[in-house]
Amino acid sequence: MFVAVSCELANDDHILAIQLLMKEYGFTEVVKNLFESAKLKEEVLSRLKRDIDRRTDSFDIIRIYQYPLEDTLVITTLRDKHWKRTVVKKR
Repeated sequence: MFVAVSCELANDDHILAIQLLMKEYGFTEVVKNLFESAKLKEEVLSRLKRDIDRRTDSFDIIRIYQYPLEDTLVITTLRDKHWKRTVVKKR
């Protein structure tokens, strides 16, 4: 599945921690604070979310875009330390 991760991070420590984490998971940084992977498995994604949550605080915003997941685009957002999931279905 294709996964893109967009990061709006509050401080330099979080930026460095997330950059290292993304490399650890095999992501490529395509532009500053935007990472992509075309070979991430769904089971690994839940572990990634947990690891991201540990390295961020309530001032950081993370968006994860997943496609295809049952012919849908899934956008998961971490804001104020809460995950919110939006599903866009193909017509």
